[in-house]
Amino acid sequence: MTKVSYPLKLPVSVKAAAQRLAREDGVSLNQWIASAVAEKIGAVETAAEFLRRRADEAKPSDLLPFLDAAKDEPPSAGDEPGR
Repeated sequence: MTKVSYPLKLPVSVKAAAQRLAREDGVSLNQWIASAVAEKIGAVETAAEFLRRRADEAKPSDLLPFLDAAKDEPPSAGDEPGR
């Protein structure tokens, strides 16, 4: 596996928490951060693929029951058109 360095600046509180968790897991901070990043990538890519598949199967007419059931009321404050 090819590795690359990346200078990472973290807030002090985040680094302290990551160090504590890495120590509890018995791994280096570097290994813990690499694992956390890989875990996040997996979660984001899995969610994106799930939503992509769902969108491919959707048809505009699928939304009609939801639109028909929506209340006829003005937008909430801050949700007006043009904002």
